[in-house]
Amino acid sequence: MSHPERDTRLSIVDAAERHFREIGYQKTTVADIAKSLRMSPANVYRFFESKKAINEAVLARYKGELEAVLRGIADGPGSAAFRLREMLLAANRINEARFADQVRMQEMVCAAMEESWDAIIGHIERFDAVLRHVVAQGVETAEFRAVDPGAATRCIRTAMIRFHHPLLMAQCERMPGPTIGEMIDFLMAGLLRERP
Repeated sequence: MSHPERDTRLSIVDAAERHFREIGYQKTTVADIAKSLRMSPANVYRFFESKKAINEAVLARYKGELEAVLRGIADGPGSAAFRLREMLLAANRINEARFADQVRMQEMVCAAMEESWDAIIGHIERFDAVLRHVVAQGVETAEFRAVDPGAATRCIRTAMIRFHHPLLMAQCERMPGPTIGEMIDFLMAGLLRERP
């Protein structure tokens, strides 16, 4: 069944993403996006109130895909430690594939952080909720020490920021520091209950 309005919105988001990737967020105008779709800028504004709203939609797509992968891992088989490790590695892998060596796409993330902080906070809250769920399961089954799942989740997110944040991934690439595997091992050492 066709949904013309939804299809048009998706086409606008697709075109915007292409332009952001090819010429950058700052240089892309709503007129550029409209022209590539053979429509008027006024028509684009019928679906999105601003370029910022289009950027939010592109970012929401990216973050939604990442969040779906993380939920799938969280709800999948394996111990809490295994699932948490896989989630942290997956977040790095997905962000690296999207943003590493993609200065123009990093620019889009910067713009979102400056213009759409609420959208970024929403993603962080959803990211934390999935991690917290797995940490809480590990605590319940006594696989993890009796930590506060909320506090542990915030610490994990903060410790992993250089491996997950699109800009920091690029900026920290040449800085001395632990590998992602070393950082995850360090975090797990703090979570796992010592076995007698």
